[in-house]
Amino acid sequence: MGFGFLSLLVAMTWLYISIKRRKLIKLREKFFHQNGGLLLKQQVASSEGGVESTKVFTAEELEKATNNYAEDRILGRGGYGTVYKGVLPDKRVVAIKKSRVMDESQIELFINEVVVLAQVNHRNVVKILGCCLESEVPLLVYEYVSNGTLYHHIHGRGGTTWLSWENRLRIAAEAAGALAYLHSAASMPIIHRDVKSSNILLDDHHTTKISDFGASRLVPLDQTQLTTLVQGTLGYLDPEYFHTSQLTDKSDVYSFGVVLAELLTGKIPLCMERPLEERNLATYFIMSMKENRLFQLFEPRVVREGTLDQLQKVAELVKSCLNMKGEHRPTMKEVAMELESLRKFTRHPWVNQHGHEESVGLMSEGEQSDLYTIQINPYASVGDISGQYSLDSRMIHPISSPR
Repeated sequence: MGFGFLSLLVAMTWLYISIKRRKLIKLREKFFHQNGGLLLKQQVASSEGGVESTKVFTAEELEKATNNYAEDRILGRGGYGTVYKGVLPDKRVVAIKKSRVMDESQIELFINEVVVLAQVNHRNVVKILGCCLESEVPLLVYEYVSNGTLYHHIHGRGGTTWLSWENRLRIAAEAAGALAYLHSAASMPIIHRDVKSSNILLDDHHTTKISDFGASRLVPLDQTQLTTLVQGTLGYLDPEYFHTSQLTDKSDVYSFGVVLAELLTGKIPLCMERPLEERNLATYFIMSMKENRLFQLFEPRVVREGTLDQLQKVAELVKSCLNMKGEHRPTMKEVAMELESLRKFTRHPWVNQHGHEESVGLMSEGEQSDLYTIQINPYASVGDISGQYSLDSRMIHPISSPR
């Protein structure tokens, strides 16, 4: 009797596990079809190069890679979801992005985006390696970039010794070149839509990698709220977008102008702890130029190491990127070319003649620097969180840049 009972128990357990596994397989098949798996297969079959190398991962593969999405594998959280660090069976380290939600009406757009992004091949753009469609929300798998975000390096405590003027210009030029490529050289033009320093990653050699391009397309947007919801990050957003509800390539140019100002000043783009006129960096930068006191806003190291000609020209470039009218802003290609030309300038004689003390004296007394979201003091800034925001007149500061 004991043996018979044990056999029955084993049989029932095996049956239970089999039924549960069959249900899980059916659920994953349902999600695969629901998330556009067949459409992706059609796109892969009909494409020429690029897409066929994009792997469609199984849910089980990514669960193993992330240790079942363990808390200690989280690289960052943002308005669009969570990014996990994963290790594939071949020992490749990857970043796995899990979106919060997915609107079924956005599925075709999502699949088309995967197909387009899979064909992006630029040394300064984070490479998409594949996706998984067997989970409730699709997962995107990217190359892992190991050295954090530009935001972290600019605003991290204690300063960063490697972030010289030469390296700031190089990072800016690389980022601008990558955005110019996305706008015009990719097989299909791509507007980033959320350019900011926390979406600019750095590898072990401090090479720039643009991440999260096109990510806002994955967020469901209630069509009835087009005039009250914005996509992107406060402090970096194009003011013209508030009037048109349309993001363009010139919106990326505006956001890049804010990043450039951030690199020059070491200041957070939007900080409610600063005096009213200084809260919005873009506004304050333009105002400082107009009042001829911009050098007081620059980081001391930038003034010390950059030539007078370089600093004047890069300030003018920021000003042109931050123009209120998109049509008057330069293209990203023009911005990239200007930054590359600035990198060729040699040090100005006045720096060598007057030395460290005089260049530091140009700063106001006590001036200090300050596909992964970096956790920072929540009271430092309201502009460091990605996602959708209701427009609030108390938080939007118009930019009175010269026309």
